[in-house]
This record gives sequence, structure tokens and C-alpha cells, in this order.
Amino acid sequence: MRRLHRHQLAWLSEPGWAAVLGRPWDPEALACLHHWSAHRLPLVVTRQPHDAEPSGLIALGLPCPARWSRRRLSLEAPRSGIACLGAFPGLAAVQAMVPLSARPALRHLVADLDACQAAPRVFGSYGWQAISGLDHVRPESDLDLVVDVDGPVHADAVARALGRFSAGWLRLDGELVFEGGAAVAWREWMAWRAGSAQAVMVKTLRGVSLQRDGAAFDRDLTESFP
Repeated sequence: MRRLHRHQLAWLSEPGWAAVLGRPWDPEALACLHHWSAHRLPLVVTRQPHDAEPSGLIALGLPCPARWSRRRLSLEAPRSGIACLGAFPGLAAVQAMVPLSARPALRHLVADLDACQAAPRVFGSYGWQAISGLDHVRPESDLDLVVDVDGPVHADAVARALGRFSAGWLRLDGELVFEGGAAVAWREWMAWRAGSAQAVMVKTLRGVSLQRDGAAFDRDLTESFP
């Protein structure tokens, strides 16, 4: 299995689902998990506890749709129970889901990010609705993007493109992900690079830290942050 990272989708094998479903759940949570299992839908890799490797368990999450009260389920599955890993859908997969009034701005954003050689993927409620076909999106839902970047200069260009997006009430949110999996909210990155903040919050598979040294983002950040 390749290296895990946040926002990675994980499809479980039958033994993997059996391990998950065999644990004590309340009826509503169990109903959602049975639906996910029956329809072979993925879960998402979340922040891992520091004892995850010795235990052989992978921490996963499932944000339930409205049918199951929009609950956020946290669960664990054995590493051996993960059949395959994948990614959230690209921005093109959700363009028809946003309101008509927001689609011209979204098309401009796609063109801007393409010019930056960036391939955004949609997580959050829009991403999950594209995957499951169920009612995850609310009228006030943000459009959450995760964009891989290859260093500070690329991150600056991508953040500027994201910052130009304007579509009324539809708010754009999300993260820039550097080599190694360290992620920074793009709005926080812009504020930090502009000198409006002394440090920027960095999220990794193992935790969260504050970073003040811009040079750190020029290298693989896997070992740089917890």
C-alpha cells in the first residue's frame, strides 16, 4: 500500500467492512455504514494517532448525508482490510451541482488553475455528494478544494487563482498540499505570505503545527512536521 495522506479515499474489502460493522454502533450509524458497505462507497483517511502503525489500524472518517443526520463518524479499519486507495473527484465532476449563477465564475477558476498547472479535487459536502449521490450539500455549503502544489512559488500562484474566485454566496475554501502531504489552508497561506500573520498552521497525517520558516516549504515536508 502506498503512503497514506489526509483527504485520501479508502475502499474497504469485505473483511475490512466486516471488522467495521462488527463493532458496537447505534442504529442510525449502523444503517449508514451498511449503506456504504452495500454500495461499495469509500471512507476517507483522517489524522492518524501516533500508535496507529503498531496497532495495524487506520483511522477513517465518514461524513453522513442528511438521511443520517449529517453525523461525522470516526472509525478504524485494519490496514489489511483496505482494498484500494484513491482521490476525491476533480472540479469538473461538481460543476453541474453548483447554482447556475456560480458556474461562470467556476469555469474561470478551472481555466485559471489549469493555467497554473494545478488539478483541484473537491472534498467536503460537494465532493461527497458527487461520490455517493446522496444529499450532503446544504444551501450554505462551501466549495472545498484540495490542490497539490510543488513549492512556495506554485502555492502563491494557485492561491492567487483561488482568491480571484467570486460567485456571490458560494464560498471557496480548502487547502494547498505540499510534497509529503503537509497542508495549509489557502487563505491562511496568502495572509502569511503577505506578512499579515507570523506563522501558518500546517496539517499533516500525524498532527498540526505552526510554521514560521518559509524555506521549509521548499523541501519534502514528510519529516519536517509531526
